[in-house]
Amino acid sequence: MQEKGQGRQALETPRAAGLAGVVFALLLAAAIVLVRLGIPEGADAVSARGFTDSGRRAALRTALALVPFAGIFFLWFVGAVRAHVGDAEDRFLATVFLGSGLVFTATMFGAAAAAGAVLVVGHPAGAVPGLSAWDFGRHFAYTLMTEYAMRMAAVFVCSMSVIGHRVGVLPRWLSVLGFLTALTLLFVSPGVSWAELVFPAWSMVLSVHILAASRRARARTAPSA
Repeated sequence: MQEKGQGRQALETPRAAGLAGVVFALLLAAAIVLVRLGIPEGADAVSARGFTDSGRRAALRTALALVPFAGIFFLWFVGAVRAHVGDAEDRFLATVFLGSGLVFTATMFGAAAAAGAVLVVGHPAGAVPGLSAWDFGRHFAYTLMTEYAMRMAAVFVCSMSVIGHRVGVLPRWLSVLGFLTALTLLFVSPGVSWAELVFPAWSMVLSVHILAASRRARARTAPSA
């Protein structure tokens, strides 16, 4: 009876990881898109100074409401994936994997807080702030998101890809996709708008793979239950 319960738990953990990853990917992608729409860059940033467009303010408020839940599901995703990998994981890589995930979460929250400050400064009771205050908050929010959060995400993706390849829980094509995603987040994301969306896209692909693998494992063990 106890062995049956342990087997069921071993099957449910990858499924939980997949479901948490799917929800995280959707929430993070939505938050990134809404932040990009709410706080523009380039020439549009000058005309949008002060959030005179109510649509931009609503988009940013929605993004700020989604970020905490994205962080919660990401932490659940990290824990479930580690449980799926099990004792076979390398301690060094596991530490890098866990540490980068935690730093990414903290930096993502910091970027959301900076974006919230831009919202408050940009629209205090209908007043239009000075250009310096608007630019400082906008650059600070984007620097945290693209320079720091996404580079921690790159370390997270790379370490997960190496662990998955060594342990054998990830197919070769998914490991290669992870390395390409990490390179994009490291070198392309800071200079190319919307490039940070590759992280939730990779998370979605990994989650779907985990769900599919969990379903195949349940199908193989169903007759002997």
